[in-house]
Amino acid sequence: MLELRPTCEHCNRALPPAATDAMICSYECTFCRDCVDGVLGNVCPNCGGGFAPRPIRPSVDRKGGNFLGNDPASVTVKHRPVDAEAQRALVAAVGHLAPEAR
Repeated sequence: MLELRPTCEHCNRALPPAATDAMICSYECTFCRDCVDGVLGNVCPNCGGGFAPRPIRPSVDRKGGNFLGNDPASVTVKHRPVDAEAQRALVAAVGHLAPEAR
């Protein structure tokens, strides 16, 4: 089950469960679209993978109890600003590769 982390790990912008600008990597590292595009170069600073839009969990129970009421979003903030120099080096090393080839 996705955690649905509450903020961007870099800039700490709020990313509520219905945020359409929340992006995640395969390890659920969570960043806002602005940071993914403008700071990270679509390279996760934690694993080197790429990002995809975070799915939005239904807010209303439409089937089988699968909704935010039963599976709430995380409230644990993971604010870990990215080291700009280290990120530039990582993007230089793997940014030219498509995420599926990393």
